[in-house]
Amino acid sequence: MEKSTVPGVKSILIVSINPYFLDRENFWFEENIKQILEARKNQTFFQDNTIYVDVEKSPAFAKASAGKQKIKLSEFLRKIDEMGYEKVQKVSEPGEFSRQGGIIDIFPLNINCAVRIEFFGNSIENMEKLPIIIENEKEIKERIKNKLKRQKIYSQLGTLKPGDYLVHLDHGVGIYRGRTSQGGPTSNDSNDYYTLEYAQNDKLYVPIGLERKLSRYVGFSEPKISRLSSPVWINTKRKIKEETEKLAKELLEIYAQREISTRPYYIEDTEIDALLASTFVHEETPDQIQAMEEIKKDLEEKEEPMDRIVCGDVGFGKTEIALRTIIKAVNSGYQSALICPTTILASQHCQTFQKRIGDLPIKVELLSRLQSKREQKQIIQNIKDGKTDIVIGTHRLLSNDVNFKNLGLLVIDDEQRFGVRQKEKLKKIRTSLDVLSLSATPIPRTLYLAMSSLKDISIIQTPPAQRLPIKTLVKPWSKEIIKKAIQEEISRNGQVYYLHNRVETIETAKKLLEDLLPKVKFGIIHGKMEEKNLIKIMDDFTNKKIGVLIATTIIENGLDLPNVNTLIAANAAKLGLSQAYQIRGRIGRSHIQAFAYFLHGGNLSELAKERLRALKEAEELGSGYRIAMKDLELRGAGNILGKEQSGNINHVGLNLYCQMLSDAIEKLKAYDYNK
Repeated sequence: MEKSTVPGVKSILIVSINPYFLDRENFWFEENIKQILEARKNQTFFQDNTIYVDVEKSPAFAKASAGKQKIKLSEFLRKIDEMGYEKVQKVSEPGEFSRQGGIIDIFPLNINCAVRIEFFGNSIENMEKLPIIIENEKEIKERIKNKLKRQKIYSQLGTLKPGDYLVHLDHGVGIYRGRTSQGGPTSNDSNDYYTLEYAQNDKLYVPIGLERKLSRYVGFSEPKISRLSSPVWINTKRKIKEETEKLAKELLEIYAQREISTRPYYIEDTEIDALLASTFVHEETPDQIQAMEEIKKDLEEKEEPMDRIVCGDVGFGKTEIALRTIIKAVNSGYQSALICPTTILASQHCQTFQKRIGDLPIKVELLSRLQSKREQKQIIQNIKDGKTDIVIGTHRLLSNDVNFKNLGLLVIDDEQRFGVRQKEKLKKIRTSLDVLSLSATPIPRTLYLAMSSLKDISIIQTPPAQRLPIKTLVKPWSKEIIKKAIQEEISRNGQVYYLHNRVETIETAKKLLEDLLPKVKFGIIHGKMEEKNLIKIMDDFTNKKIGVLIATTIIENGLDLPNVNTLIAANAAKLGLSQAYQIRGRIGRSHIQAFAYFLHGGNLSELAKERLRALKEAEELGSGYRIAMKDLELRGAGNILGKEQSGNINHVGLNLYCQMLSDAIEKLKAYDYNK
């Protein structure tokens, strides 16, 4: 874009934003203006997709009077809206228009500069070119083509039902009220308009074929319905566009630094890799295999450091992918680190790795507050000397006294659960290291598309073979139900999680259960316990010395315990949908049928009923991707983009936000921001 002084104009042709016109250079319109105007007389395509404005002569768009073109302002605005132009606060590039009273600024697709059209009543008083021009016409038109494709992808209008919230690109959030034909409401396929209801009972009719201006609203809470013709939406969209451009710039900076950094190619798989794979007790799923192939390609065929995120439902094999990647790094001569948000998770990972690695000549150590100062000092020295191949720990690994001899790979488990300072350190580290991030929260498809041009993402949706859906029962709290559920699980030599999410009364809950089942061994864990005591109880539970573990939501993030196949949530109405879903994923990790009891005290709110109903309906494996539209995917978006972006998502909906982010990324890349 460049500013310059340009003369006024007496007539202009405005063409719609569609592929036919995007494929033509601007001089084509100048050369063929007579033929286009002739075609407008009897060809529907040109009548629907062009406007010809002539201040002095009789117009081809409307009747003339006293030398001035007679056009209703409302009709003109409706026409350019239907031609695909986006309403903005200030015009800056082709395909946009803005309105201030009777003044319309528009940047036609077929002209190299923006134009101001001044209305007085139903007459056009004046037109002039604005000092906003474009230099690289071909590049911008290519970007608009890509934007059209993205708009179609991001709209997600399948299975649309009356009452759903929709976001119109120019007018904001409204309520979908069905389809309408010119003759009135109808249900057949010849409908002409989507009907949206806005505040104060205003209606907006969006022509079929202009779906790309609509997107399904997905947000963290109920949206505020917009008012038609209010400047609030345009201002909101402008502010969020600025925020997405900042985020895109930040992402591109990391991307650019990674592009500059190089490292030797990793070696191809060795006998150790094959041996490790052969000891995996499960059959790899197609998604696991694909993720591992993508990682191998990153490491063996690319010189720039890997930065890949593996997203998947709970229990779908992300840890196995991490283990094999770590071993591959060790075989290539690098040290590897796995950083976890909690001590308990780090301890469990360390036990799993040591068990899987067995007698292989690879040294695995744990670094956390569980060790004494003396033990920590020795482990840190081993890391510095290169005696430790794999270190697993909490953010203790990010301390200044921890120095690696040859760190090549960093695996981050649930990065969203780290604090701001830790994330800043991780951000700096990831520009020079190979980084593999694991996310237990499914990533929204729209966010995946927005980020895929910058971040490498592998999604695991296929459940492991022989895995059975968890039978989910939603019932009023009852001693009889609890007693029977525990007895049935213990009788088949299984174990139970009993979720009681109040530390103050957790001992009382234990006493009640001991009175019900005096022969069963119970244990308690919660976040306020000393970590060594907590780890000891978890070890006892893992080694089956405890039959029922009474716990708070501390169990939300953990590892495979295939012997635990009953969950009893004592006050399920207090759980959020995603939290309940994650906790349910702690059981059913084998071929044995698992049971989840979500108990409540009756008199549920409508919201609690809806959450529990959604949980019950989502029994099938991998259904985190279905109920995610309600909660899980939103949480995933918030986690990956950061909490500061959650408010922006709430204002415009996840789909439009991701589209705006995708547009910002492409725009910056097109302007060679990296260079």
